[in-house]
Amino acid sequence: MAKDRGSSSGGPRLHHIAIRAADVDAALAFYRDCFGLAIVRDQRPRSVWLGLSDGAVLMIEGRSAGEPAVPAGSLELMAFRASSGEKAAIRAWAIRAGCFDGETEHTVYLRDPEGRRLGVSTFPLD
Repeated sequence: MAKDRGSSSGGPRLHHIAIRAADVDAALAFYRDCFGLAIVRDQRPRSVWLGLSDGAVLMIEGRSAGEPAVPAGSLELMAFRASSGEKAAIRAWAIRAGCFDGETEHTVYLRDPEGRRLGVSTFPLD
């Protein structure tokens, strides 16, 4: 594995994130409205793919009836890198949407419609 986190070669890069949702359309609306992600592949009602940076995608897939939901109050986290302006805008949106879940100096936390914990962070990784 590459030790330089800033390097775009020599180590694995994000390909996709697959999340499961009881309501694909509600999850799609959330990620589109909150993060401005665009649809790159639409196979609803089964799944929809949203474009991330560097060609990666966020796959929202329908959760089957017997599949467990995200545990209530789970502190597992998927965090997105953002500028200070983007973080402030998402914070304001999350408060208006009722999904704001707290913040630290660098990170705003929110919950998607499934209860999944997300972050928008300006924390420097370098």
